[in-house]
Amino acid sequence: MRIAVVGLGHIGLPLAVQYAGRGHEVTGADINPSIVEALGAGRSPHLDEQALVDRVPGLVAAGRLRATTDTGEAVRGAEVVVVIVPVVVDAAREIDFGPIDAATADIGAALQRGTLVIYETTLPVGTTRNRFGPMLARASGLALDDDFFLAFSPERVLVGRVFLDLRRYPKIVGGTSEASTARAVEFYRAVLDESAEVRAVTNAETAEMTKLAETTYRDVNIALANEYARYSATRGIDVLEVIGAANSQPYSHIHLPGIAVGGHCIPVYPRLYLWNDPAATVVASARAANAAMPAYAVDLLAAAVGDRFVLRDTSGQQTLGGGRFLDLRAPARRRRPRFSSATSCASRSATAWRSTALASASVRPRHTGCWDRTGRERRPPSP
Repeated sequence: MRIAVVGLGHIGLPLAVQYAGRGHEVTGADINPSIVEALGAGRSPHLDEQALVDRVPGLVAAGRLRATTDTGEAVRGAEVVVVIVPVVVDAAREIDFGPIDAATADIGAALQRGTLVIYETTLPVGTTRNRFGPMLARASGLALDDDFFLAFSPERVLVGRVFLDLRRYPKIVGGTSEASTARAVEFYRAVLDESAEVRAVTNAETAEMTKLAETTYRDVNIALANEYARYSATRGIDVLEVIGAANSQPYSHIHLPGIAVGGHCIPVYPRLYLWNDPAATVVASARAANAAMPAYAVDLLAAAVGDRFVLRDTSGQQTLGGGRFLDLRAPARRRRPRFSSATSCASRSATAWRSTALASASVRPRHTGCWDRTGRERRPPSP
C-alpha cells in the first residue's frame, strides 16, 4: 500500500515508521526542511524514542520510507493519506486552524479518486466532516464518500513510547460514511501490529468526541484534586493520604493534585471541547481552577523559603507569583524546604522544585498531568 503521512513531528514520524515497518511504501511530508533532510540522510530528526532512532535507517535504505517538503508530491501517488498536523489554542483562547487548513488545501489539490484521508489530530466535534470534507471536495473537484473517503482516528499515544501505545490502546475509527469507516478500519488493521485492536465507532463525530472526552476528563479530575488540596491545606490535612484512602474504594479514581496540568495536550483539548459547547460549566470551571494553580504553588514556595529565591520571567525581569522560571541563587544546600503535609500539592508534585529548591539552579516544573487511578504517578514503561 502507498501511504502519505502529512506532518512528521514527534507522533507523525513514528506513525510513518510503523506503517513502513509493516511493509508499506510511505512518503512523509513536512514543511520543516531539516526534518526532511535528516530522513533523506537516513537518520531520525527526533531522538525521544530509541525504537524510532533504530528503525529509521533501515527503512530509508530499503526504500520504504522517504520524505518531502512538497505535500502534493506525497499525496498524488497515495492510496491513504494520514494527517497529523497541529491545531493549537492561542493566547486569546481561540483555535488556530491555520497550519492544518493549509495542509488540507495542499492535500485537496493533489487528491486522487478513491483515496482515503484520515485525520489523527485532535479536533473539535464536527471538524472532519464539516470543515475538512468540504475543503477537500472543493480543492479536488471530487465528491465526498463517492470519489474519496474521509475518517477520523484520534492519536492516543505518548511521545517517547508511541510504538508501545499503538499496540496496547484500541485504535478508535469513525468515518463520514459507513464506506469511509470500513476503509479506515481495513487500513489500520493492515498497518498496525496484529495484536492491536481496531475499534469502529458510529461516525467521525463519535471518534472526535471520544478523544475530547478522555482528555477533558483528566483535566476535570485534576482540577477536583487541586481543589481538595487547597481546602485540605486550610485544615492541616494531608491530601495525598486522603486520595490514597479514597481510591481504596473501587469507584473512586481521584488523580493527584499538582502545579496546574502540564504537557501540550491536557491544557488545550478542553478548549477544543468548549469551542462547540461553551455552556459546559464543569469543563470551564475545571480549566480555570487548574490555570490558577501555578500562582498558588509559587505562593506556597515563597512562604516556605522566603527571600532565598528569586523568580524571573523569560526576559530575565524579576517577578513574583507569575514567573515562568525559578532562578535560585542561594548557596547549595541538601535540605529541602519544610513544606507541611498540607502543602503537598506543590511540594510533592514538582520533583524538580522538591529536590533542588535550595540549590543554585534554574529549573522548570515537570509535567504533572499523568496519573493512574490510585493516585500514583504513571511513568512511561520501557517499550
